[in-house]
Amino acid sequence: MKQEPNAPATPRLIVMLAHERAEILDITGPLSVFSAANTLHLQAGGTESPYRILIAGETGNAAVHTASGIRLLTDAAWTQCSGIDTLLVAGGPVAEHAPQALVDWLREAAPQARRVGSICTGAFILARAGLLEGRRATTHWLKVEQLRAFSPNIEVQADALHVKDGSVYTSAGVTAGIDLALALLEEDFGRDLALNVARVLVLYLKRPGGQSQFSTALLAQFHEGGSLAPTIQWLRENHHRPLRNEDMAEHAAMSPRNFARVFKRETGSTPAHFIEGIRLEAAVKRLEESTQALETTARECGFQSGEHFRLAFARRFGITPGQYRDRFRSGAWR
Repeated sequence: MKQEPNAPATPRLIVMLAHERAEILDITGPLSVFSAANTLHLQAGGTESPYRILIAGETGNAAVHTASGIRLLTDAAWTQCSGIDTLLVAGGPVAEHAPQALVDWLREAAPQARRVGSICTGAFILARAGLLEGRRATTHWLKVEQLRAFSPNIEVQADALHVKDGSVYTSAGVTAGIDLALALLEEDFGRDLALNVARVLVLYLKRPGGQSQFSTALLAQFHEGGSLAPTIQWLRENHHRPLRNEDMAEHAAMSPRNFARVFKRETGSTPAHFIEGIRLEAAVKRLEESTQALETTARECGFQSGEHFRLAFARRFGITPGQYRDRFRSGAWR
């Protein structure tokens, strides 16, 4: 493998702030991305790791009891950290009640770092430090309304996996922290290294930040016992066919108007938006696994035309299908 470009003269310092009852995946998930990047870069012939990683707590060389019961040993105290490139804050079930000492230190330290980010409910710690005022942000979907209530000056984006606003980054629930770390890695060293790391970690895909926190399959699971469960499963099995609202309503044995109302209530989505999501998920899988023409992918996934497919894909993911395929298939780990 060729050496990755733009390696810094000295490693960039990544500091992960850990606190009592932090979610362990909020810590280990993102840090695994940066650690894998170090390994790949050195294997490619680099002489210096791109990143130096520290877990910081209230005191150094001390155990932090995570929400899972696993204890992590900190590398340093918060107050001992300087020269920080990327400052990340883990979430957890009681993150909104994290120690005030952490919040106070974060408020002072954040302007000295190149960028600051939170994983999951770590957004509440950023908010308490005043770092999200007047910014766009996201957090775990269960905590969205609570974050909105915390400050009306935060523009909370409920459905995003991760959000960048200036030098401040926030991410959604737990594993979305890995997506955020991959995005930060891509910013630093390009998409090839980020995709190679995703492959090493055996991730399904490197998801764009604007992708929904929910897949249509997960939404369907939420409503397995609902009145529309059979119809939702039918939609998943027949997404490649032309489907009108009347067809879906007929399958559900409802009038079109009542069907639209019940569907919105049970899924939080319109039928058209939901079926588009199913088709886009099917298209993503084909883009990753095949080299078939985009027009063929569009037709076989149920889109009216290649142009309709491209517009829907760009609206949902922020890039075109061709760009997505290039990103996913560029580079290979050996």
